[in-house]
Amino acid sequence: MSILDVKNLQVSYGGIQAVKGIDFHINKGELVTLIGANGAGKTTTLKTLVGMVKIAGGSINFDGKDTTSIATHDFVRNGLVMVPEGRGIFGKLTVEENLQMGGFHRNDKDGIQRDIERGYELFPRLKERQKQLAGTLSGGEQQMVAMARAIISQPKLLLLDEPSMGLAPLIVEKIFEIIQMVAAEGVTMLLVEQNAKLALQVSQRGYVMESGKISMSGPAKELLDDERVRNAYLGG
Repeated sequence: MSILDVKNLQVSYGGIQAVKGIDFHINKGELVTLIGANGAGKTTTLKTLVGMVKIAGGSINFDGKDTTSIATHDFVRNGLVMVPEGRGIFGKLTVEENLQMGGFHRNDKDGIQRDIERGYELFPRLKERQKQLAGTLSGGEQQMVAMARAIISQPKLLLLDEPSMGLAPLIVEKIFEIIQMVAAEGVTMLLVEQNAKLALQVSQRGYVMESGKISMSGPAKELLDDERVRNAYLGG
């Protein structure tokens, strides 16, 4: 059963059409990846899903509801959560305060604290730095904060935009281990990632986006084995 259905989505910036009538869906419990070159429209698509960018046409149905008229600040409350490119953490708050912000819409204080402790289990380094200002952390640690905060918000669908960008290989490996672990616990995810090979290896299905359009889609393993995908995104 699909939790997200996107039909004929169109997005324009001024006179430029960035997204040109794309269709895609995500089923509950799936980890799906969206790959493509820089400028293909991937981040614009994610921002449109959470109301940060206005749609020019088409429809977005999330968890049985048309979301095109929902205010941006209500998306988290409805279970659609995004970890943006650049992480979007609160640099002048501590690690612990950032994680507490993940539960701002929740009323179960004990449950929030349990989920914060779960975040520390997933990312032990954050436990060591819980009183440290998040803005003083390394890029990898900030990504951990952003992901832990998103998980604490109890997403029905988690959007991840370039989680490996600018990170050292060992940190990327850790981040993707957590992505797989969270997916195994049943959290539905849509992943946008420049490292196409790594993204497809951890996903069930994938979409390839080129110049604002979906050019290919299918099981992730088939895309990994597709010569066109290998030549364009996997280094042959």
